[in-house]
Amino acid sequence: MTMELLVASAIGVLVAGGIYLTLRARTFQVVLGLTLLSYAVNVFLFAAGGLVVDQPPIWGKDVAQHTDPLPQALVLTAIVITFGMTALTVILSLRSFLESGSDHVDGDADPEDAA
Repeated sequence: MTMELLVASAIGVLVAGGIYLTLRARTFQVVLGLTLLSYAVNVFLFAAGGLVVDQPPIWGKDVAQHTDPLPQALVLTAIVITFGMTALTVILSLRSFLESGSDHVDGDADPEDAA
């Protein structure tokens, strides 16, 4: 019971932090927010898959109990895709910063910075 509560709380904290950072005005914070959201999805996939500790992922004649390899494959694929998309987003935000001189998502500077 406590492990499920801990995993659910970790997923909730990752989602809350990801949403908060995604709604910020700076591109680096948006990239970090999207990364946190992808981590939350990965942990959710592991939790929903019902992983069994110390059990092989392949069924055999001498194996009494095995774990489902599908969540592991999904998370591994998601990690690779997330890495590629994060690299693309960082390059696009760097290009936007170099061309506009601002790292704001909408291209406008903060009113606090102008004062």
